[in-house]
Amino acid sequence: DRDGKMQLESLAQSGFDPLSRTCRFMLTEEAHHMFVGETGVGRTIQRTCEAMKAAGIEDPFAIDKIRALGVIDLPTIQKKLNLHYSLTLDLFGAEISTNSANFYNAGLKGRFGETKIDDDHVLTNAVYPVLKLVDGKIAKVDEPALTALNMRLRDDYSEDCAKGVERWNRIIQKEGVNFRLELPHVAFNRKIGEFRNVNVTPKGLILGDADWAKVRDDYLPSSSDGEYLNSLMTGHFGVGEYAGWIAAPKVGIDNKPGDFEYVRIAA
Repeated sequence: DRDGKMQLESLAQSGFDPLSRTCRFMLTEEAHHMFVGETGVGRTIQRTCEAMKAAGIEDPFAIDKIRALGVIDLPTIQKKLNLHYSLTLDLFGAEISTNSANFYNAGLKGRFGETKIDDDHVLTNAVYPVLKLVDGKIAKVDEPALTALNMRLRDDYSEDCAKGVERWNRIIQKEGVNFRLELPHVAFNRKIGEFRNVNVTPKGLILGDADWAKVRDDYLPSSSDGEYLNSLMTGHFGVGEYAGWIAAPKVGIDNKPGDFEYVRIAA
């Protein structure tokens, strides 16, 4: 949904008015999707921290003890964050793209927050720093800004994601748990673009295939992680009833109480 926000925002800058107006309308829907997703993860984190405190567990890496409480441990949430963030980065395509340059020049698509950017909005002579693999190392290389529009939009996306992660970290901090969620390096677990053929850790360290195989499950959800998460996915159908691994919302949609029947199913 956050990726959709970035793509829609850039299309909302289009010189083709019907496309621009349609995308601006769709952005309001995307904002609601992001709210549901971000608060859902936040409530999951909240419930985990509450359960840890109630059980007297201070070590967030005491995974077996935490899972015995029926909640999702924070290291597994970090693995899921690593996975889904890296997958969404691939949605922006290759860092260097002539297609994005052509769309921009044709006035079909702009940059995120185009009207707030202080430049000539033509970009003929402008450059933009792009992360690339140079002599086996990750380095920034200045590329023509027009062909680096995908990279710029992806950077805007990463900055937006970081703000959401910090909101989750404030929940953890407020509960007094010694743990921080972090976005992995943009070269981590990539299947498209400059880093598709290298193994990179969340900290940006390049590894060979053998070394990566040894640590892969430390950074990405393992099969056992998946089995545990699936075991929690059971139905809860009572009014005002929530699964044990997620905290109740502070307020319902449209400020309705927690036991409000949004959907009534005929007997």
